[in-house]
Amino acid sequence: MCKDCGCSMSHGHDHHHHHHEEHPNPQLNDPKTIEVITKILDVNDTQAAHNRAHFEEHNVLAVNLMSSPGAGKTTLLEATIEQGDIKLGVIEGDLETNQDADRIKAKGAPAYQISTGQACHLDAHMVHDGLHHMPIDGLDVVFVENVGNLVCPASYDVGTHLNVVLLSVPEGDDKPAKYPVMFRSADLLLITKCDLLPHFDFDVQKAISEARKLNPKVDVIEIDSKSGKGIEKWVSYLKMKKELR
Repeated sequence: MCKDCGCSMSHGHDHHHHHHEEHPNPQLNDPKTIEVITKILDVNDTQAAHNRAHFEEHNVLAVNLMSSPGAGKTTLLEATIEQGDIKLGVIEGDLETNQDADRIKAKGAPAYQISTGQACHLDAHMVHDGLHHMPIDGLDVVFVENVGNLVCPASYDVGTHLNVVLLSVPEGDDKPAKYPVMFRSADLLLITKCDLLPHFDFDVQKAISEARKLNPKVDVIEIDSKSGKGIEKWVSYLKMKKELR
């Protein structure tokens, strides 16, 4: 865990994750700690702007998918590929293994896996590296499937156009209130695994209401990737956002 902000951060272009040992117990209100974090985010934001310009040069919509582990990001992408109306590629982020990228490739879409080691989020430099391995020409959408985590990914601009946050029914309807930074950053909230609603104490309207207290403009789609519920609406949303760019 990074002693600066509670996660393992990447610093600059070397992508090595390290700690600031000269501050063994830094506090978030320590000016030196704030200065370090500010520099990290400034460098990240510069790279993010470069990534976004690259996507725009190729007329590609870039989407940052964020959620807790197991909310259904990869299953959603598989269902989106099977729906067939958009050509997509995926930059995958996980601490270890190539399992998610292999699932996407098995469905016929290009994917590149980034193993972050101890880092619990992707940053703009990691995504930039992934772009070097992504055949972007001819794609409609590139998804950045971020590391499963409802905290840190929301603080890092990776150079996408949209932030999409998944909230699965088994997680509970209290997550927007408990993790406000994540849901405040969302352009779209996907309530996933909706076929499980009869089996869980999950109030859809409460979840939506809590999310919109934080972010009144957030769009919401109820979806179930296994049954196909909401997939066409999801794909139509992506196509509309791409046309508006």
